[in-house]
Amino acid sequence: MAISDRNPRLIPQRNPNRRVRRFLLLPAAAAVLFLLSTTITSSSSTAAADEGAMVISSDPYFAGLPIHRRSVLAVRSDPLRERANLIRKQAGDHAALAAAYASYARKLKLENSKQVRLFAELSQNFSALLGAARPLLDPAAPLDEASLRRFEHEVKDRIRASRQLITDAKDAFDNQLKIQKLKDTIFAVNEQLSKAKKQGAFSSLIAAKSIPKSLHCLAMRLMEKRIAHPDRYADPPSPPPELEDPRLYHYAIFSDNVLAASVVVNSAVRNAKEPWKHVFHVVTDRMNLGAMQVMFRLKDYNGAHIEVKAVENYNFLNSSYVPVLRQLESANLQKFYFENKLENATKDTTNMKFRNPKYLSMLNHLRFYLPEMYPKLHRILFLDDDVVVQRDLTGLWKIDMDGKVNGAVETCFGSFHRYAQYMNFSHPLIKERFNPKACGWAYGMNFFDLDAWRREKCTEQYHYWQNLVSGYLLCWLTCGYICAFCS
Repeated sequence: MAISDRNPRLIPQRNPNRRVRRFLLLPAAAAVLFLLSTTITSSSSTAAADEGAMVISSDPYFAGLPIHRRSVLAVRSDPLRERANLIRKQAGDHAALAAAYASYARKLKLENSKQVRLFAELSQNFSALLGAARPLLDPAAPLDEASLRRFEHEVKDRIRASRQLITDAKDAFDNQLKIQKLKDTIFAVNEQLSKAKKQGAFSSLIAAKSIPKSLHCLAMRLMEKRIAHPDRYADPPSPPPELEDPRLYHYAIFSDNVLAASVVVNSAVRNAKEPWKHVFHVVTDRMNLGAMQVMFRLKDYNGAHIEVKAVENYNFLNSSYVPVLRQLESANLQKFYFENKLENATKDTTNMKFRNPKYLSMLNHLRFYLPEMYPKLHRILFLDDDVVVQRDLTGLWKIDMDGKVNGAVETCFGSFHRYAQYMNFSHPLIKERFNPKACGWAYGMNFFDLDAWRREKCTEQYHYWQNLVSGYLLCWLTCGYICAFCS
């Protein structure tokens, strides 16, 4: 309730005695606060002193000594005790340093055995001195000036000897030890790096030779449909004329991966503005032909034309005409790709990625026979089976090739995809003809002018270099980079 101060009867009267009592209470309160702060400070000092006692008692040189706790009133420290602790710390540090140098010296040659003995003896002398001084360093025992001076004098003598020995020993083995340790570290790291490279290369080789279970089962299920319904998936009696119409946009896809080939075709069709003008020539091996046919019959590709064939359907691809087929019969070449022993398979980790058995497949060499496979076409776009198309590609057919055979994307980043990684430049013919720093190109998407190819006779040049190959003397991977498409 609010009280008005206008009524004089309600205003309390001031008492002079009360003012005196208030004046006396203020100093009393201040005194109480001072006592409380003093008590807290004393308690913290006691805790700090106890911690100091615990640290000293945990030192290895004072194992077994009783712990001394200071009282609250022991505010001042003993200067002799502080001096003794400082001397003990210096002695302990130099003892550890002498032990470390002794350990370093043991790692060196036999001519430094004397230094090993000297450092070991010095470390033992420090330990013996600190052990003999335990009664002197006991916080509970009395400490006099004379005893402390004798202890200090002995410690200084040993410290002086320790410093002199370390100074003399630095020139003998300090730099040598550092160099040796660096060499050992570099050697160990190089060994780990080499081992990791070999393991990675061999793992990649195993992955390249293996077929994922899901992909294998997919091809088997598609083949099951092909066998169960032969009429539904049979080829038409006569191929449609669009397959040879040069006015349309033609693609070449060579793969034995059913799912991957389907992804390439599907992505190209979905991004095409006029999919009915696109023709896809899919070539696989005989084993996957049925599965590939079923895969591309199960779905409508918006009017796009798809041709599925096997390598065996092209009769001109035989060992009498194709040098690669003759080389595939070589026992040494098959051993190079299919050697399973880890110690032999990883001995050449530099070119381990070229041991992928896919390079043995004729599908990897069909790109060099495009003009003969499609004699009525003028231009064709080659797509690898790991490509996903994200836009309409018809603009590539409007590019002026200026008489060039191949249009591709360069992939030169540092030493990546340089000729030196694909050719054996130790051979004089390769060294004379090619530049090891020249850029290669990505085989994922290549646009070929088949008329220019025929005019420059690039397939004949490819055969020339393939015939020069003795096993894998000239090429690490393939002579496709060697012929360089008549560049």
